[in-house]
Amino acid sequence: MAQVAARRRDTLTTVTSADTATTAGPDRGDGSTAGRRVVARGLFTGTSPVANEALYAVMEKGSASRTRTGLHLERGAHADMNTFFGRFPASYWQRWTTASSVTVTVTVATSAHLRLVLWASDIGSHRRIVDATEVVGDETVEMTAPLTAFADGGAMWLSFQAIDGTARITDIAWSVETAEAPRPVSIAICTHNRVRHCAETVAALASDPDALSVVDAIWVVDQGDTPVEEHPLFDRVRGELGDTLHYLRQANLGGAGGFSRGMYEAAQRTPHGDVVLMDDDILCEPETVLRLAAFAAMTSGPSIVGAQMLFLHNPTHLLATAEKVDLVSLRRGVTDDRYVQQNKNMLKKISDRRAEAQYNGWWTCLIPAEVITTIGMPLPVFFQWDDVEYGLRAARAGIPTVTLPGAGVWHADFYWKDVDGFGHYFATRNGLITAALEPGFAPDAVAKEMGRAIARSIVSLQYGLAHTQLRALEDFLAGPSILDDGGAAALREINAERRAYADTQVVPVSAIGPSVPIRRAAPPPKPGWEDAVLAKRTVAHARGRLIRGPVAISYEDAQWWHVGQFDHVFVTDASQHGCRERRYDRDTARQLSERLVRISLRLRREAPGVAAAYRDAMPTLTSVDNWARLYGIDAPVD
Repeated sequence: MAQVAARRRDTLTTVTSADTATTAGPDRGDGSTAGRRVVARGLFTGTSPVANEALYAVMEKGSASRTRTGLHLERGAHADMNTFFGRFPASYWQRWTTASSVTVTVTVATSAHLRLVLWASDIGSHRRIVDATEVVGDETVEMTAPLTAFADGGAMWLSFQAIDGTARITDIAWSVETAEAPRPVSIAICTHNRVRHCAETVAALASDPDALSVVDAIWVVDQGDTPVEEHPLFDRVRGELGDTLHYLRQANLGGAGGFSRGMYEAAQRTPHGDVVLMDDDILCEPETVLRLAAFAAMTSGPSIVGAQMLFLHNPTHLLATAEKVDLVSLRRGVTDDRYVQQNKNMLKKISDRRAEAQYNGWWTCLIPAEVITTIGMPLPVFFQWDDVEYGLRAARAGIPTVTLPGAGVWHADFYWKDVDGFGHYFATRNGLITAALEPGFAPDAVAKEMGRAIARSIVSLQYGLAHTQLRALEDFLAGPSILDDGGAAALREINAERRAYADTQVVPVSAIGPSVPIRRAAPPPKPGWEDAVLAKRTVAHARGRLIRGPVAISYEDAQWWHVGQFDHVFVTDASQHGCRERRYDRDTARQLSERLVRISLRLRREAPGVAAAYRDAMPTLTSVDNWARLYGIDAPVD
């Protein structure tokens, strides 16, 4: 049962995340200490009003007021922390870490009686009481539970009921026993022309000193044209963070180059630490850094530990967790587990089943130094698929990726980003490189899928997108030399080439004439008939037998089988900032189709040899020396 400290609050030394988040024990003589380490705090609100308070704690009955670390319950009020940020992911701790039990500590001040319950769930979301107690007056309560009944799923959380008076709950801390000293943790933020967003992310980290107490250094790698350091908020936070914050500027090497620079610098400063890669444009929950660092420090072997992604524009929805990849269709973010929650409201139900991940996106993801030592640095692919390739490479070396529930940040949904951009070149080329590096690479199957995807772009009148995809295939076949400059030349060239296609340009919605009708999409082809419909559309385009436009089609209706019926279409851009005008051009369609046939034959014939060349080049491409060359600095001397 609960161990209740029968002493006044003001005479207690409670477990908090200050002082490097470890309650120190005796010196072991090897630089480590024995004691308890805080691995998660119980919080009641976020650092931004965008963060829905119900993601932290919910009121089942009555009323309460809350701060970041405190909850004041009115008489009769009942609060529950079976929430996204309130739960302790017990199944993940049992599966991946060496911890055998967890202790939750709560400081209570009540005018009468408070009922405090420690709950647990299992794979089937059945609830059970692990421990319960009634608190009278001012006390600190500790409850310890073994991590032995969560193999397939389940979590733990607290609930509170102010029975016959008011009560205040503060300083909730989940902790585990450890004999190891905390590992140095660095944060690497890559930014490119998102000045305000980057400054706000750094400011969010600085706003939570307890979470930041586990952080040794923050590296901001600025690859943009407008320096982040000139933003007033960044300048103010720089003064608050002092020597913890490091600001670097370098040429634009994409996300891969920015994150790798942060990894490089962190490894030089703390060669036995962890680095948390973090996007510049997230809404940051600082507690996530504490939870990732604590979990990674307790895993039974080096592990990549990533955060979940919540939807910034719909903050209660979980968008990405436990992601997997299809290396034939080159699709990321897929899952073969029907229990994995994607685009689900976290206020309704949270899955209790433990899920496996192949990789974690680098919106926020921790990589231990041992992983870098074992498998090398990321590939210099500029951006797109660098996180996927790294996760798969780690798995081949026996290093798992764990997406940790309750560690999350908010990010704009990819739904708002149109696929018809220069980024699709990198997505296709880098996806092919990643597939080629993995055992079981199937060139014939990949060529078939790529051919289908590009044919759909052609019948959709997306000639610029088809060119972008074809160029990606051609550059993949050029071999590893295409990565010699980290992608800078490819970025310039693909942007210049795309400008030759009018359908790549976004124009104001007002460009659509007042009499242009909106055409809604019909139902999609029946399963198994997609290729037959695609062939029919391709023949119609070859003969010029299309419905005369112009017509207007919304982004959600802009499917290839629908758009492919018309010769002049205005399609809304995914960003909703404008639209694109697409016009049928028989000669361009024929040229692209002929080019597709040629490159498909080359892909089938040459891909096995090209894949071997990429595998042979990996030690050089992912070396510290190669990245130092790309940064334009001298590599460290061993």
